[in-house]
Amino acid sequence: MTRLPIVDFKVMEKAPFVSWFSNSARKGIHVFYRHPDGRTTTLPNHSGRNLARPLIREILREIDLTPEQFRDILEKL
Repeated sequence: MTRLPIVDFKVMEKAPFVSWFSNSARKGIHVFYRHPDGRTTTLPNHSGRNLARPLIREILREIDLTPEQFRDILEKL
């Protein structure tokens, strides 16, 4: 298994939209996303800072994306 790429909020934010998530709320630095089937995820908006790999992995699990699918999305950006 290869390592996940480290990305910031702006890049990670594009992954939920690919899976049909919509921005449902914002509280402080956290942005909440909801899928029509009820799944949710939260992204911290730390301007200029990268997200940690364990957090990226958890977000991918919540939005049902594999690391390979995530890498494909990043390549298309």
